[in-house]
Amino acid sequence: MDIHVGQLTTELIVGFLALFILTKILGKTQISQITPFDFISSIFLGELVGNAMYDDETSIFVILYAILIWGSLVYLIEIISQKFKGTRKVLEGAPTIVIRKGYLDRDQLKKSKLDINQLQNLVRQKGYFSLREVEYAILETNGTLSILPKYQYGSPNRQDLNMHTGQQPELPVTLILDGEINTDNLSTAGISKKKLLNQIHEHGYKSVEEVLYAEFSEGKLLIMPMTDPKK
Repeated sequence: MDIHVGQLTTELIVGFLALFILTKILGKTQISQITPFDFISSIFLGELVGNAMYDDETSIFVILYAILIWGSLVYLIEIISQKFKGTRKVLEGAPTIVIRKGYLDRDQLKKSKLDINQLQNLVRQKGYFSLREVEYAILETNGTLSILPKYQYGSPNRQDLNMHTGQQPELPVTLILDGEINTDNLSTAGISKKKLLNQIHEHGYKSVEEVLYAEFSEGKLLIMPMTDPKK
């Protein structure tokens, strides 16, 4: 295939700048928290632009048009997931607890298409070489594993410091997200809706809509407002 060097150089520069701008528009999470959909999108977009650049019959307009359309679709998905919280589980997926209170959840492992060897590999990557050290393990939507270790295996090691007393760690439970109460998590946290609203009022908030995020852990409620109170 005979491609003019000047044409190829121009297409590479234009494609580079267009992808750079697209990455800035879509945000940093497209890189740091890539989901399976984002991964497929990146491969597809790279292949699309790459093939277009090395096709001497493809103009710069076609390359920019392809990037614009695909970038718009990805951006539209992001907007939908932000505006309509009910679509997040479908579009972005949801974290899965594969180890709960030190025990493997075989059903969740099967749903996540994750076998024991793969789980052990992910656990070792987090610095834990035995499943007995793990109290909770959560498979995130981007395929990484988040671990809450058992009390005696936390950092620093309690056994090394002769600290054998203390309560087992608890997994924080999200009760409010984007101004809405997660009713499914109320029973998990052992707190009623009425009690939650009372605690919100005690913290000086008139309604749930004023709360961006609230989690319940170790008998305490952490509340983050919609707006920064210092502003």
